[in-house]
Amino acid sequence: MPADSAAATVQAAPIVSVAPAAIGDAPASSGPAGAAVPAQAAAAVFGSIRTVDPAALPGYLGTHSTELDRLLTSPPAAADISRLWKQLDPARQAALVKSAPHVIGNLEGVPYDVRGKANVLDLDRTIASATSTLHGERGKTERIALKRQLTTLGNVRTALKKKDGVQRTLVSLDTSADARAAIVVGDLRTARYVSVLVPGMYMSVGEQVEAWAGVAQNLYTEQTGFLKRFLGSRSHGGAPGVAVVAWMGYQTPVLTNIGGLDLARQGADSLERTLIGLKSLRQANPPYLSVLAHSYGSTAALLALEKGTVTVDALALMGSPGSDAQSVHQLGVRDGNVFVGEASMDPIVNSAFFGSDPGSPSYGAKRMGVGGATDPITHASLSGSSGHNEYFTAGTECMRNLALIGIDQGGKVLG
Repeated sequence: MPADSAAATVQAAPIVSVAPAAIGDAPASSGPAGAAVPAQAAAAVFGSIRTVDPAALPGYLGTHSTELDRLLTSPPAAADISRLWKQLDPARQAALVKSAPHVIGNLEGVPYDVRGKANVLDLDRTIASATSTLHGERGKTERIALKRQLTTLGNVRTALKKKDGVQRTLVSLDTSADARAAIVVGDLRTARYVSVLVPGMYMSVGEQVEAWAGVAQNLYTEQTGFLKRFLGSRSHGGAPGVAVVAWMGYQTPVLTNIGGLDLARQGADSLERTLIGLKSLRQANPPYLSVLAHSYGSTAALLALEKGTVTVDALALMGSPGSDAQSVHQLGVRDGNVFVGEASMDPIVNSAFFGSDPGSPSYGAKRMGVGGATDPITHASLSGSSGHNEYFTAGTECMRNLALIGIDQGGKVLG
């Protein structure tokens, strides 16, 4: 994975002021994800922080907030951030989390447990601030916006609660009106198998984050169950770790803007950064990485994997309207390990609306059954998916197949 080069020793340097911008809105000229800003610029920020006494850091960071925000709006390579973060002592790391949680919580290359703590802090602070502001606000429009924000963030907080004792971590959070988030079920730092769920249209954080985290939980449970079954008596030491990312890292379209690719390109850039960040942090123990994408989200995932900047081990597409790629060989998917699920009564499949039909024989993808079946492994009766929005329903053939794809058992997928 390419990364900007930088000297191993960071020299202290003054931070150069830049104009603030909204989190996630990288300028059009920023170039490929992970390479927008030279490593030297990030080194200057972290180098300056290293020269300040930890006790004085809160005030120092407060006066240089725009420089920190720049790390998100024009993100450096995740590998550089990882290296620079390790060069900070624990006291300065803690001060950064406390003073700039919205930056640290969304910066690829920062360890996921640190990002989780930072994002929860940012979540709690934003809820407290919005609640306080609402009590004194008299304007109707402002009150509606504040209530909507509190509902959204409250749903994120609810979605974070542990289910069945499984760890959940908030690895990204944008608290603005166009909220974005990613919740991991399992331990992303150590899991042998990592699956990233990419949503399609009408999937907003405010309304669907709990349900999307629930899908991740169901997939986690299925994957863990299959691994224990395959290991049999050898599972007494515990099955290999699994992590499922309920990723909502882009603004999904609605009926009025579904016809264009602008949001898909934004989603592709964001997903690309996520995948590169994961690869960077897990270089020493890389997981089996799969992307499981639905509808418009499949187009975003295809665009990300057409760039040639990151490779995943498996890709599953459900209800896909396609992309520019004309075959699996044009995608960053190892060994062409691409699966396509097409439900009956789904008006999107075979449409090739955005340039290709991943379900066509010439594309080279493997067929993934979604119509219902009896599981030959568990002998359970699996229901079918119908229409465009039932692929992620628990107990379906589709979810069973996705679980197996995510744990490197594609050979057991029902076609």
